[in-house]
Amino acid sequence: MPPSLSPIKKTMSIAKVIEVIAEGKSVEDALENAVAEASKSVHGIKSIYAEGIQASVKDGVIKHYRINAKITFVLD
Repeated sequence: MPPSLSPIKKTMSIAKVIEVIAEGKSVEDALENAVAEASKSVHGIKSIYAEGIQASVKDGVIKHYRINAKITFVLD
């Protein structure tokens, strides 16, 4: 087959995004908890995007951080 007619090999990944809510003593802990929990049932996690950050306050002190996040993973 002439080079101009050879098939083009394309590589493509299929990704999926899930939304999660996680808590932690810090924002970093909340992010790590989200990934750790999602990793129990989802494989191939590539990224996490924190969409919203909240904190619970008691007596003027932040007790926990809560994040709403999107986790992206690649399908097999």
